[in-house]
Amino acid sequence: MKKRSFTLLMSALTISATLIGTSPVLANTDTDTATEETSDKEKTDTKDAEDADSKDKDSSKDDALEDGTYTAEFDTDSGMFHVNEANDGKGTLTVKDGKMTIHVSLASKKIVNLFVGKAEDAQKDGAEVLEPTTDTVTYSDGMSEEVYGFDIPVPAIDEEFDVALIGTKGKWYDHKVSVKNPVKSDDTDAKKDDKENKAADSKADDTDKDAKDSKTGEGKTLADLNLEDGDYTMDVTLTGGSGRATIDSPAAIKVEGDKATATIVWSSPNYDYMLVDGEKYEPVNKEGNSTFEIPVSVFDAEMDVTADTVAMSEPHEIDYTLNFDSTTVKEAEKTAK
Repeated sequence: MKKRSFTLLMSALTISATLIGTSPVLANTDTDTATEETSDKEKTDTKDAEDADSKDKDSSKDDALEDGTYTAEFDTDSGMFHVNEANDGKGTLTVKDGKMTIHVSLASKKIVNLFVGKAEDAQKDGAEVLEPTTDTVTYSDGMSEEVYGFDIPVPAIDEEFDVALIGTKGKWYDHKVSVKNPVKSDDTDAKKDDKENKAADSKADDTDKDAKDSKTGEGKTLADLNLEDGDYTMDVTLTGGSGRATIDSPAAIKVEGDKATATIVWSSPNYDYMLVDGEKYEPVNKEGNSTFEIPVSVFDAEMDVTADTVAMSEPHEIDYTLNFDSTTVKEAEKTAK
């Protein structure tokens, strides 16, 4: 009995020793496995990050503009420093050998130099300031004006960068600019979109004109003025277009029966016809500023007219209004024969 109990005790001790001896091994095995899993995860995460960086680099490479000429938007943080309104906020972007330069025509000649960087750096010895070019811009009504333009290096598309400017007062100012939405100059789709936009604008203009034509009962007629047949002068004001076009005032008015005809002399030679109440009128002169003889349907109220200018790359019809002030009517001075 004692022998059997001793045997059982020894067996229990042997099993315990075995369990105690193998526990560290098991613990070590678990730890090694966890370490290996962590190492594998870190390798996977590193590889994913490298792949993402590589993908970003490839994407950046794909986004790089090929050599050529583009039209691009030039945005600034200032209402005083911007592209001339005649160019619709855009400049000409040139890409050559990976370097980008945008030429922009500004609003006037009041900005005399630019510097890519901060104003304080522009004033240091050896600073390379940008010199202006003299550009001629043509507005929607055919009027032209000389302004300053600049060729500005562009470090990146869609990213703000520093450009300092100095005006006629001799003080440098800091500004932020950016270049966006480059469109290849020979992009036929862009040209198509532009044509469609112009057509939409023209349709909108026609709608506005129809709305204006619907206004009746305003102003005075020739009968109201009770003028005898003869030659007169009368002050006339012009509104519409860019506001840069003008006409001679007072204008000559010829009264015959129940008709009054005004001689309209424009400040530009680039108008090739006028439309009045749906009728087309050609200029009566071949040299000098465009001159037309048109009927006057109303006095002391806005009279709608359209003038076509050939100063743009394509002929462009522009809506104007004339207002003849009957209170200023005078008999024309008779010229000696």
